[in-house]
Amino acid sequence: MQRLIYGRRQGHRLRPERRRLLAERLPEVQLTLPESGQIDPPALFPDHREHLWLEIGFGAGEHLAAQAKAHPEVGLIGCEPYITGVARLLAIAERERLDNLRLVVDDARLLLRALPDACLERIFVLFPDPWPKTRHHKRRIVNPATMAEFARLLTAGGELRLATDDMGYARAMLLALLPRTELVWLAERPADWRSRPADWPATRYEEKARAAGRVAVYLRCRRSARTGPERDQGGRCEKTLKPGPEGRI
Repeated sequence: MQRLIYGRRQGHRLRPERRRLLAERLPEVQLTLPESGQIDPPALFPDHREHLWLEIGFGAGEHLAAQAKAHPEVGLIGCEPYITGVARLLAIAERERLDNLRLVVDDARLLLRALPDACLERIFVLFPDPWPKTRHHKRRIVNPATMAEFARLLTAGGELRLATDDMGYARAMLLALLPRTELVWLAERPADWRSRPADWPATRYEEKARAAGRVAVYLRCRRSARTGPERDQGGRCEKTLKPGPEGRI
């Protein structure tokens, strides 16, 4: 698979302390993806942790660090190609003394391919770049192909969490999600996708979006029991989307 990383890899020039973290701390927690074969996820941590979560595109790392601090028994893998965000997360990890993080600074699709079936209890993709122009939609990280990978990687009862403040992307996420019968959308009422659950820490980007008047959508999905061969495509979904105030889903 060809490596594809869109957008900037680094922002403004990093301060000396951030450069130190990249030089000293990143090698301690960085994962190098294999050219072939798969990763053994529990072996990524010295105590062979059985509970593993993944966040794709962790940005500045606020959510990933908060989850790592709240769940020290869980091993968390974060994937982010933006070096400035990686440095910010390393600063938080050093300050909070977090030892349950592993980072991939690469194309998330390569990481997904390198992970074995049913190895993750949670997957987070929060406020990814919406690439709003039609010609850029192919760059979106949440699409039918990656949704199939999420379904493959989640354990039975595992949870996928998606968030966006772009309504076009929210609909695209649902169009990728709803045909997959292995993933059950947990929403029963509009409040379930309009409100962030208490155990879902906010991010800096989310706060900026709200300050700008944009409304976020929070999608939670659960992996059904893994019994027998999995289908590549799910069946029809009986749920329908109804617009809320101002046409929002």
